[in-house]
Amino acid sequence: MIAISEVSPRDGLQPIKGFVPTETKIELVKRLYAAGLRRMEVGSFVSPKAIPQMADTGDVLREALKLDGLECTVLVPNRRGFDTALQAGPHRLGYFMSATEGHSRANLNRGIEDCLAELSTLVRETPDYLKIRFNLSTCYHCPFEGVVPEDAVKALVNRIAPLNGQMEISLCDTTGNAAPDQVKRLMGWAIETHGPRFAFHGHDTYGMGVANAVAAYEAGCRVIDTSAGGIGGCPYAPGATGNVATEDVVWAFSRMGVETHTHWPELLAAADFAAAVPGATPGGRMRGVPAARAA
Repeated sequence: MIAISEVSPRDGLQPIKGFVPTETKIELVKRLYAAGLRRMEVGSFVSPKAIPQMADTGDVLREALKLDGLECTVLVPNRRGFDTALQAGPHRLGYFMSATEGHSRANLNRGIEDCLAELSTLVRETPDYLKIRFNLSTCYHCPFEGVVPEDAVKALVNRIAPLNGQMEISLCDTTGNAAPDQVKRLMGWAIETHGPRFAFHGHDTYGMGVANAVAAYEAGCRVIDTSAGGIGGCPYAPGATGNVATEDVVWAFSRMGVETHTHWPELLAAADFAAAVPGATPGGRMRGVPAARAA
């Protein structure tokens, strides 16, 4: 069994320039929920000046919290976002930083050490009733520095993991340019060294999203981030396209006999809805396979 962490309401919609109506975001969440998805990134408490698309996260979260059994995650970049999130009442806080200086400065306008110092404080101050996801971007490839040395990522993970023994840590393929053997090696080392609390977040820019998700699974990872319709991308990773499509990952694991607790017809309907959001750039393959729609 794997847990699918659906990120289209946040990572999927974030790059869209035109503001997506709040009602559309809420409807997307509801359709994904109807498809059986029970973990979701519903938004991010970032500055509306930096990412206007996430300005209504509080409103979307409020409606998402009404869905029984749905675990709602919001991303938190800094102290201000942390304070806002505590008032909003999500189930999980998602912290994030980069594994490379180049991406860190492009994404957060700060270096690795400054980011880690602030996030270390926030992790320690997170109330016990809240779950934590620590997202480490550009673990495999950086748009500014190329292939990332594995030893550098390991050294950073060794500093992050002891901050909280229970928090989930995601090793992110931000550009979609990771190789499956690279994912399997790094994920396998992380789980062997720090226990089975690692997640994988991947993009499909180079068509390797599903292969990388499977490689993470084979290394022992049981939490996979996906985005319905393959929508998404990182505004601070030039050339990076959408997240690996939820429907593609679900199909692959279903063929492998791995349970995902999703409902296929409803999932395709949710993926169609996500892909049709004005301004979105959809990806994935399964929505275009007639035989898959008949399955």
